[in-house]
This record gives sequence, C-alpha cells and structure tokens, in this order.
Amino acid sequence: MTVHYHKGDLPADLDLGPIVAVDTETLGLSLTRDMLCVVQLSAGDGDAHVVQMVRPDYDCPNLKRVLADPAVEKILHFARFDVAMAEKYLGVTMEPIFCTKIASKLARTYTDRHGLKDVTRELVGADMNKQQQSSDWGAADLSPAQLEYAASDVLYLHKLREKLMMMLDREGRLELAKACFDFLPTRARLDLAGWPETDIFAHS
Repeated sequence: MTVHYHKGDLPADLDLGPIVAVDTETLGLSLTRDMLCVVQLSAGDGDAHVVQMVRPDYDCPNLKRVLADPAVEKILHFARFDVAMAEKYLGVTMEPIFCTKIASKLARTYTDRHGLKDVTRELVGADMNKQQQSSDWGAADLSPAQLEYAASDVLYLHKLREKLMMMLDREGRLELAKACFDFLPTRARLDLAGWPETDIFAHS
C-alpha cells in the first residue's frame, strides 16, 4: 500500500480511472455541525490518495472534477453521508454511485453486520484497524496512523463492489440496488434540508 498525502487538492494530472473508491473524514457525524476535513480516493490499484481540505473555502477544483464526473463511478460505504458532505461543502453531486453498505444489506440478508470492517473481513479476508476512526481530522497535519486509517477505508472497496455485485446478481437484486444508488443524492438532500430521520413514504 502506498499513501499519497495531498494538501488542498489532487494533482491536476492524476487519472484515477473509470471507477474510483471514495471516503470522507469529518469532525463528527453531524451534517449540520461537523465540517468536512479529508477526502480519500483509490483507483483500486493498491494506492490511496488522501486529500486534506483547506477549510473553510474548499478550493479543490481537481478533486471536485473527479467527484462530479458522470463518467466516473464512485464506490462508497454508507454513501448517504459522504454524498451529503460533498454536496454541502464541495458543491458537487456524486453520481453514479455504488454503495457497498446498501449492497451488503440487500445481498447479505443472513446477517445484520454491515459495517465496513465486518463486510471486508468476510468478503475480502482483510482485517481493518479502526483505531483512528475517532481522532482529530481537523488537525493542521495528519499523523501517519491517520493516513494509514484513511487509506484503508478505500483500498478494499473495488473488491467489495465486485463480490457484492456477484451476490446481488445471483439473488436477482442488482437492479433494485442500482435504483437505491440512484436515489442517494436525493436522500442526501433530504438529510441536509431537515428530514434526516423522517420516512416521507410512511403513511403517518
């Protein structure tokens, strides 16, 4: 694994290919309170690119171009949160999307363990270290441990996508999953607009 640490933006000439794994790190898990601090990406080649945001202006045109490119599929785990963060702080809509958490819930109905660590352990055979999950991502400089953690969150997503697509196809749920993925930008906008927990499709 090679981790490339970028302050502010991706290099202009970096080509991550047609399918890119994406994750974000924030100061917390509140869309209204906590700011976006880090975006990490991988082309599935064993390398990870960790971009530390320059807050509060978020001047990162190269990163925004990759995330907004409709020709580039973005793989995320619990994409709902990351899509909302990108919409709020970067002003971009991430699509098309493959969410490994939604895919896991639709395909792995034999378990209720759909966290990235659990899914990766079962389907890829890798044991992820989540020790740095709750750390100060707003620090002036990221530590080696933070960089390694951030990188690990995107390194296995391509393999997870491949495995989950096979399972979804086997169970006849691939089209249903794609419809859920397509709805994610709207679901993120509902979160940002004040309907994070309300089921607007419910009768009452």
